[in-house]
Amino acid sequence: MTTVLLVRHGLTAMTGPVLAGRTPGVDLDERGQLQAAKLADRLAGVTISAIVSSPLERCLQTAQAIAANRDATVETDPRLIECGYGDWTGQEIKKLTKDPLWKVVQAHPSAVTFPGADGEAMRDAQVRAVDAVRSWNDALGKDATWVACSHADIIKSVVADALGMHLDTFQRIVVDPCSVTVITYTDLRPFVVRVNDSGTDLATLLAPPKGSRKRAKPATSDAVVGGGAGGK
Repeated sequence: MTTVLLVRHGLTAMTGPVLAGRTPGVDLDERGQLQAAKLADRLAGVTISAIVSSPLERCLQTAQAIAANRDATVETDPRLIECGYGDWTGQEIKKLTKDPLWKVVQAHPSAVTFPGADGEAMRDAQVRAVDAVRSWNDALGKDATWVACSHADIIKSVVADALGMHLDTFQRIVVDPCSVTVITYTDLRPFVVRVNDSGTDLATLLAPPKGSRKRAKPATSDAVVGGGAGGK
């Protein structure tokens, strides 16, 4: 069986408040660099056959941190690039939530093609991402464990495919910055071994205690397009 470690890039200054999309020159900030270094340490004992990355800087920098302490180079694959959000690219998330298309992205993403000349259909993004993973699996062989460094919506779409879920339910999956999602592929079916593992204290998943100065954000059923900044 072939095992892929799906790694989301670390934090950037845009992650969370802004939909970075394919904006060029978006680098990891200090938080993201630290996340990538910690992730590299966590993976130090794992034999990795290949490290493959989206061509965007934030993914390349995350992948390069993983490669830095081992005899490995980073390959790029354009099929792992972020979804083409078209005219949504670079806009604030709080503004996008008021766009009528936002509700469709939440409830019926398979019907969505983002507006503008560079807008991509979410279903097409899933097809190319799954194709990338499957083709690298074939190229590396059944004994390989490899890293694919990509973006939240891309990773979520691969997980949905592995789980046999329709794309319209993929917003139920959460993929935080610098998290690891593990999928093994066998002849008969994939097995989703781990999702959104960042090695963090589970207390980060809980609401702060009463009287805490840190106020919890209002609960929402919406998934953040682009993945958001996680619980960091």
